[in-house]
Amino acid sequence: MTFMKIVIALIILWPLAGFLFNGLGRNYWSKKVIAYKATGYIVCSFIASIFAFIQIQNHGAVSVHYFDFINTATVKIPFDFKVDALSSLFLLVITGVGSLIHLYSTAYMKEETAPHYARYFAYLNLFIFSMLLLVLGDNYVIMFIGWEGVGLCSYLLIGYWFTNGAYNYAAKKAFIMNRIGDLGFLLAIFWLIVKLGTVNYSEVLTAESLAKLSSADITGITLLLFVGAMGKSAQIPLFTWLPDAMAGPTPVSALIHAATMVTAGIYMITRSNILFSHSEITQNVIAIIGISTALLAATIAIKQNDIKKVLAYSTVSQLGYMFLGLGVGAYSGAVFHVITHAFFKALLFLGAGSVIHAMHHEQDIRKMGGLKSRLPITHITFLIGCIAIAGVPPFSGFFSKDEILAAAFEKNKIYWVLGLVGAAMTAFYMFRLYATTFLGKFRGTNDQESHLHESPMAMTLPLIILAILSAIGGVIGIPHSLGGHHWLTGQLSSIVAEPKEAMLSVSTEWILMLVSVAIAVIALLIALARYSKHTDEEPTTTLGKFFYHKWYIDELYQKAIVAPLDQFALFLKEFIEKKVIDGAVNGTGKLVQFSARKVRLIQNGQVGYYILFMVFGIVTLFLIWFNDYSILQFINKLTQK
Repeated sequence: MTFMKIVIALIILWPLAGFLFNGLGRNYWSKKVIAYKATGYIVCSFIASIFAFIQIQNHGAVSVHYFDFINTATVKIPFDFKVDALSSLFLLVITGVGSLIHLYSTAYMKEETAPHYARYFAYLNLFIFSMLLLVLGDNYVIMFIGWEGVGLCSYLLIGYWFTNGAYNYAAKKAFIMNRIGDLGFLLAIFWLIVKLGTVNYSEVLTAESLAKLSSADITGITLLLFVGAMGKSAQIPLFTWLPDAMAGPTPVSALIHAATMVTAGIYMITRSNILFSHSEITQNVIAIIGISTALLAATIAIKQNDIKKVLAYSTVSQLGYMFLGLGVGAYSGAVFHVITHAFFKALLFLGAGSVIHAMHHEQDIRKMGGLKSRLPITHITFLIGCIAIAGVPPFSGFFSKDEILAAAFEKNKIYWVLGLVGAAMTAFYMFRLYATTFLGKFRGTNDQESHLHESPMAMTLPLIILAILSAIGGVIGIPHSLGGHHWLTGQLSSIVAEPKEAMLSVSTEWILMLVSVAIAVIALLIALARYSKHTDEEPTTTLGKFFYHKWYIDELYQKAIVAPLDQFALFLKEFIEKKVIDGAVNGTGKLVQFSARKVRLIQNGQVGYYILFMVFGIVTLFLIWFNDYSILQFINKLTQK
């Protein structure tokens, strides 16, 4: 236990050490030292995570206590870490994919000056530290600390190029939208403390604790937790920050959108699945919002021309699928899709970064084309990522998406039909992106064409590794109908109260698979046929413009929420603050000054006036005393002991 306590501490302290090393020494280290240290710390954390994973497989879950974070007469919140079947998987994904992104960043960000290079890696290390804190915490408060930490780091990384006002606005937007969701999470924690007096998983997620909660309590707590997940994992209506997060460097997009921040909501709900499984209302809400988000984001992605924006809306859509899985009770399927999505989405973002690097920071796919022969490694790895996300067997995305769709079919046929529509759109817009970028003729400038080149090894090696994982990652969840044993479901059996695999006949599962694959293949073939030699121009149809302008949701938010709040803030500033608050403060000072100016006139140096006022005072007091003994009574009270 003592040895595991050290290992777990090292997993989380290595990234923190990287943050302190690069953050404090940013003006002193060379870029080579910064790169080696920043990447090396995360690799060390990955190695320690592998060891922890093996120990969990052999000896079971481990909880370690370090100190009491809060200790009062009524509430005790320990600073404990827990490594079990669920957190050990997330440790591998976070540190493994994080290591590849760090390695990729060493080449992608090489044009930065050494101090900014160090600042970038300090933020990146702090992000990994916060995410590890989130998944390792053994209670909701420690999870919330990590939850807030990744929110802060996302703000810093999205606004990394802080001299650009638009990037600062995107960072602020992400920060504020996440705070909205975080309020729901915080209220759920308070609710648990009031009702149960604890936030420890081992005490909250038990039959005894559930017996103390009414159905209204469970529904309220789970809905508030889901609000937190909506903000962090970009679900309707708190999703518009995620596409704008493309303002950050491309490796940041891969880190935020693939394996870390946006999957925090899925992790939290899966960790709390016992609570969620006892509220049918919450599960239905999650499923409806999940499939709605998946479809809405997919329709927007179809008409986007920025290579990173297409992938961003794709992430929102895939997160919708994960929440659909959570809503229908397929918790292991949702985690499965988190893992496979981490592989192929990180691959796609880093592949997009390789394209942008070769195109001298051009991101409009209409100005690309014909890159297949110029960027051979980027091309083949990006193609593998597209096949995986489209759900074509035997690539990883097929198995995880099929599991969610099968569970949706069993729960509600409408969910399944809508899921198929989303899957078809996914295959279409991803191969539209692939064909427009890599096939046909080059449509950029002559200067761009003359400088086209494959990215350096530090960038292509992560692409190759992620491509391999995207191709074979589905082996951890091969269903019984295909002759597999679904290792992941067995792995999570100790976490998920009732591990859910679709209880469908083998023939039904085969039919569902064939239908989903056929629809995906037809959609991608249509995209290849349409965009291999041509590209989209500005949309002319009403529907096309509607999708191109992202359903005008940002404009709606601006007019319905942002503008009224700005006006209210202006009213508070100009009237309440200046007229009322400042008026009261300044008025008090002016009243004192005015009174002083008037009262001082009494002291004019003329004895006659003084005698007059003295006589006037004596007469007044005499009249009061003569008509009423109140003055004497008042004096008596003062003299009484």
